[in-house]
Amino acid sequence: MKPSITTDLVRALIAEQFPQWSDLPVTPVPRQGWDNRTFRLGDQLSVRLPSGEGYVAAVEKENRWLPELAGHLPLPVPSPVAVGRPGAGYPFPWSVRQWLAGDTLEDAAEVGRDRLASDLGAFLTVLRQAPVPGPAGGRHSFFRGCHPSVYGDQVEQALEQLGDTVDGPACRSVWAQALKSAWPSAPVWFHGDIAVGNLLVRDGRLAAVIDFGTCGVGDPACDLVIAWNSLEGTERAAFRDAVGLDRQTWQRARGWALWKALIMLAEPGAAPAWRDVVDRVLADPGTA
Repeated sequence: MKPSITTDLVRALIAEQFPQWSDLPVTPVPRQGWDNRTFRLGDQLSVRLPSGEGYVAAVEKENRWLPELAGHLPLPVPSPVAVGRPGAGYPFPWSVRQWLAGDTLEDAAEVGRDRLASDLGAFLTVLRQAPVPGPAGGRHSFFRGCHPSVYGDQVEQALEQLGDTVDGPACRSVWAQALKSAWPSAPVWFHGDIAVGNLLVRDGRLAAVIDFGTCGVGDPACDLVIAWNSLEGTERAAFRDAVGLDRQTWQRARGWALWKALIMLAEPGAAPAWRDVVDRVLADPGTA
């Protein structure tokens, strides 16, 4: 059962554990993620609380590794300022973070999208090069950073459920290509959830990357999924050029994108946008 996370709860936790900030206003951010609830605390801080027990390990991971990664990255990331303990009826550890100004990409206006795609690719390139040891991809990252074959059963189940509403042979061909290679080098850092809600924009430019709850070290193919989920034409090309990864990594990334789109499309009342993602994955391999 997920706890009820409200403004009053956050105020109570702050007053109990960090009274130096108890006079600061607490306001929920407009768009909330599924894994965590986020509140702004004054002008410079934010409060982040796991929404369920399954997400506690991700928050602890961010608290452990973001301070070390931050010094190696070209854009701000939400490093923790303080770590809270269970209290006021809330059962999980939680954290106070730096507030990073900006609008999420899904809400930002007048974005230079080609430049943003290029900047995102450059950010991921630097992230891969971070000389910081980290946790190998696995259950804590929902298997991001692992080989896409880990979700083979889910792909097949979704295709059987969707039947002739999707091009099954084409989907299976893309999936088969994704399984033909593996990351050949030493494990590298990956973010694990590069999505429009986790990219902050200021003055039309990429300003920060947030929500590292599924990060780890392993195969970076999972970080390319945004190429089909959110980028178009020249944006996708700019991202591809900047991220600097080989064709086989892109084939695995295409498999990751197909897996997510198929399992979401198979859900009752699925958003039509997921069918669009399937169509883009089938039409565009993402590589030059």
